[in-house]
Amino acid sequence: MTTGKTAARRASKAREMVLDGLRQAQAFRSAQSLHMELRAAGHAIGLATVYRNLQILAEDALVDQVRVEGAEALYRVCAQDGHHHHVICRSCGRSAAVTGPDFEVWADRVATQAGYSEVRHSLEISGICRQCADAQAAP
Repeated sequence: MTTGKTAARRASKAREMVLDGLRQAQAFRSAQSLHMELRAAGHAIGLATVYRNLQILAEDALVDQVRVEGAEALYRVCAQDGHHHHVICRSCGRSAAVTGPDFEVWADRVATQAGYSEVRHSLEISGICRQCADAQAAP
């Protein structure tokens, strides 16, 4: 894990390409879908390179990474600064940023009671958004 090491990493053309690809979409995207879009746009970039750079960008907190049940990790550039979580629709992929001070306090307390320090966590929340639920309920 690397916190605060963004400046120590060498800039790369591939990393900028991946970041620019994510900036063009508002929704979370998989490495594979981003790779296909970059290739379709004429960029010569390998899938392993996309995965590696997404991981670096996530470690450096330049992109958000979430894991939805039954799916690969998804990534996006988030407009919200600071530590936060997302709730993601399992049907359409729509997401909303959420914060929860009660959860943050609970996570720190549980880790401290278990004897851990320098605690980090992630929280994955998924469900069906109102639009998808309404569409599924419509005759």
